[in-house]
Amino acid sequence: MMTELTNGTWVLIADGEKALFLRNDLDETNPDLNVVRIEEQENPSDYDQSANRPGRMRDTGIGQASAMDDTDWHELAKERFADEMAEILYKLAHKNAFKRIVLVAPPKVLGEMRSKLHKEVSSRVVAEVDKTLTNHPLDKVEQLLRDELSPA
Repeated sequence: MMTELTNGTWVLIADGEKALFLRNDLDETNPDLNVVRIEEQENPSDYDQSANRPGRMRDTGIGQASAMDDTDWHELAKERFADEMAEILYKLAHKNAFKRIVLVAPPKVLGEMRSKLHKEVSSRVVAEVDKTLTNHPLDKVEQLLRDELSPA
């Protein structure tokens, strides 16, 4: 018997650019996930965000220059997104909007979010699923979560 998706349990599905806050309005055997909130971040590719070519620095040799790495703006925006999600979850937990939550995100985003969560939120996390499900239809998400969270 799966206990993670009980009635009223929230599910956060995030991928570093988009997040869906869902609530299970039925039970664990027949989850019925409904959207509570959607967050999206405008995050163009790193190439589109870079203002110019990576810089070059003079070397000690005559006429030599070394390339310098440019900032990965796309990756930086994903890290900021994890900060924003942690902040939103903290505010919602503080208002007692949810008592239990399941986090669903790709491994890197999940790790980034986990490190930013306030203890008031992390104490309510009942399960984590390291998958990218942001663009799946809700019925598919319900099925995947039911399969993922049910005991073997």
